[in-house]
Amino acid sequence: MNEKFFSLPKEKQQAILNAGYRVFSQNTYKNSPMSEIAEAAGISKSLLFYYFHNKKEFYLFLWDICAQTTIDFLTKFNCYNQTDLFESMERGIFAKMEIMQNFPDMGNFTIKAFYEKDPEVNAAIQESYHRYFNYKADKARLNFDSDQFIPGLDITMMYQEMYWASEGYLWEKVQQGNIDYQELEKDFTKLLKFWKSVYLRKE
Repeated sequence: MNEKFFSLPKEKQQAILNAGYRVFSQNTYKNSPMSEIAEAAGISKSLLFYYFHNKKEFYLFLWDICAQTTIDFLTKFNCYNQTDLFESMERGIFAKMEIMQNFPDMGNFTIKAFYEKDPEVNAAIQESYHRYFNYKADKARLNFDSDQFIPGLDITMMYQEMYWASEGYLWEKVQQGNIDYQELEKDFTKLLKFWKSVYLRKE
């Protein structure tokens, strides 16, 4: 826990976080200078290094805040207590839309960080992502009613297939740049409708 940072007023914390999200989401990790982040946050570079020892520490701190914020919002939208997989996923979409409205640069940062190749941070990001992903997936799977799916379906494989498809779609959008979150919501809604038609047991 970063006591120096969390001792700041909430408004100042938010300014520093948002500055980090904005700069890192617009550039690669290597090409995101701490001086630019400090300027965007309205503080000196030396003060930013007082709160965070180096760029890597700050970058991973931002990532952890994103992960925890996502879990908090998914919990708020009751995503983990659904017995219907697709209801849980739809609630998750709405949760993430609200996150984007409250933290406009967080979504871009999260996607950019996930695909960041710099060896200084890549391994830590991937390890953290899979730890959080497995936590969410395992917690959710405990509640799913298998009778909702077509007989004989490999649910683990279905879940993995949807994950791969989602990640592939996001990767394509990242390569195109200028992510349109309303378009993301529409496309994921279409995907959910398609998956329902394929995997759910017919009445």
